Amino acid sequence: MELTVTGMTCTGCENTIKNGLKQIDGVVEVEASHTNNKVTIKVEKDKVTHEEIAQQIEAIGYSVEK
Repeated sequence: MELTVTGMTCTGCENTIKNGLKQIDGVVEVEASHTNNKVTIKVEKDKVTHEEIAQQIEAIGYSVEK
């Protein structure tokens, strides 16, 4: 799944999002790019929802475009 995430300004922001999402059971891999505001997440099927991912990103201080 790919999300547009605003608020990332540097590689530190990318790492914050990666580390935050990897704490969710079912998240396999996370790639984040502050230059194009994209976060790509690989998940185990039926283990985690789009909404859970978005909530976690927002909980760590970034915005997910709907």
